[in-house]
Amino acid sequence: MKTPKRLIRTLVILFTALFPVATYAQSENPNPPVEPVKLIFIHHSTGENWLTDGNGDLGRTLAENNYFVSDTNYGWGPDSIGDATDYPNWYDWFLGPESGRYLDALYNESGQNSDYTRPFSDPGGENQIILFKSCFPNSDLGGSPNDAPAEGEWYTVGHAKYIYTQLLDYFITRPDKLFIAITPPPLLDSANAINAREFSRWMVEDWLNTYPLDNVAVWDFHNLLTDPDNHHRFVNGALEYTVDHGSGILFYDSNGDEHPNHAGNQKATAEFLPMLNIFYNRWIANAPASASTEQEAQTQPQAGEATPEQGVPLSDPGWIFGVGALIDDFESGPPPGTEGWQAFWDEANPSTTLSCGIDSSMSQAGAASLRVDFYIEPDSWATCALTYNSAPGFADSSGIAFDYQAGAVGLHFNIDAYGGSPEARSTYHYVIETVPESVDGWVHLELAWDQILRVEWEENPGSPIDPVQINGFALGFDTYADTPNSGTIWVDNLEILDSSQPPADAEEQSPPVAESTPKPAPAEDAPASSTGRRLCPGSSALIGVVLLGGVWVERKQRRKAA
Repeated sequence: MKTPKRLIRTLVILFTALFPVATYAQSENPNPPVEPVKLIFIHHSTGENWLTDGNGDLGRTLAENNYFVSDTNYGWGPDSIGDATDYPNWYDWFLGPESGRYLDALYNESGQNSDYTRPFSDPGGENQIILFKSCFPNSDLGGSPNDAPAEGEWYTVGHAKYIYTQLLDYFITRPDKLFIAITPPPLLDSANAINAREFSRWMVEDWLNTYPLDNVAVWDFHNLLTDPDNHHRFVNGALEYTVDHGSGILFYDSNGDEHPNHAGNQKATAEFLPMLNIFYNRWIANAPASASTEQEAQTQPQAGEATPEQGVPLSDPGWIFGVGALIDDFESGPPPGTEGWQAFWDEANPSTTLSCGIDSSMSQAGAASLRVDFYIEPDSWATCALTYNSAPGFADSSGIAFDYQAGAVGLHFNIDAYGGSPEARSTYHYVIETVPESVDGWVHLELAWDQILRVEWEENPGSPIDPVQINGFALGFDTYADTPNSGTIWVDNLEILDSSQPPADAEEQSPPVAESTPKPAPAEDAPASSTGRRLCPGSSALIGVVLLGGVWVERKQRRKAA
């Protein structure tokens, strides 16, 4: 029997209530970090002016508060993604099919694209804080001020709320990063000024009402620029948020130009820095351990070595997984005791690519699923994997189950399970090909543990995995001989079957797919996968079938998540 996603979310909320993830002191802490912290700002011309020495002085002032600042601008990054900072583009940055490439570049960027002072050297490691802001055209929102989030017409209040709500699906998977949304500056045109004002107000007052972590914050750049008496600041030991002065249009214009002037930018800097420090101190008090030690030296991968694309630092909540429960519904953040899903690939072959993440437009149940887009060159590989910091406790379970949907028939991949120790993982896999039913709807698959066998290039090939030893799962992608393997797969409801819930009768299944060409074992410092691959956040066992021995297939109707 399936465990409903609603129940899983309820358990997460209950767990959070019993063991709170955030505890605040009586007053907020506006003091800057003690050690340098790496920060990157995604922006265009308004952000550039704000950062620039002699204009907004934001870059220099951030440095004075111990932030090492980098930034993007027009033309930056893979596919020149820096050109795209309208609010709908944030989906591409954080959740789209190429988001893995964009975010890897973003987290590792340490260059300047604006003119500001950086008085100390790069402390090393990834950027920990991500500021992102759209420019003033995004304040021209249609619709009505109180419209609810809706997937409908673009550049409306409802659609803007919808996009920002989707972003939380990614942010919750990265408690090791602090994401700060800066609201777009106002326009001089009053036609939609109230819509823009109320959208920015919604961001501050409503967007994060049910979000359980402290790694996302909002600062209202928009409203403080509409009147001298509007503020979003920390003053006299308390937070002040005032938006009800003026008419909602830009007060601090540059002689009719909608770029905020020097006075507006200076006001923004003075109000933002204490707020940033508060957001940082809230987050770091409860962030994963690796976030607070990000400044320590990091070992960089060698050429051709498998390295994580994204992931969440290991945590140990002391929660042993119960059988008959979901491993991941792709809506509740990383499963407890894991780094989250990560992407790994064959770096020796630059044409091989894999990206995976949460897709809120597709689900079998609930509001999201895992999407994996892949292109695998012949004799190459890629993988998405989830590893636990200790064996979760699957002794009384009989197998694994999930739902999947595919972009095409005949896509080739494996479901992998890991055993052994984190330093020397052993790999077991089951080879799959997507069936016609998976293109038109969701297919449900159930695999017994004795169907998932030791890979042929390791010791004792063909032996089944012992569920007691399982400490990770992956979706592995390689190819048939001399043939690329590319496409898209969605996965939902990855769950463990308990002993009273055995997988369906093997006699109901089709023959298994032929084995693919064996691949060498992975590097020791990377989590292994069925063919020695790499990992992807928010990705779960993608499984299609020709239907393999012992797999039960049930066609389910496709539906869009609201």
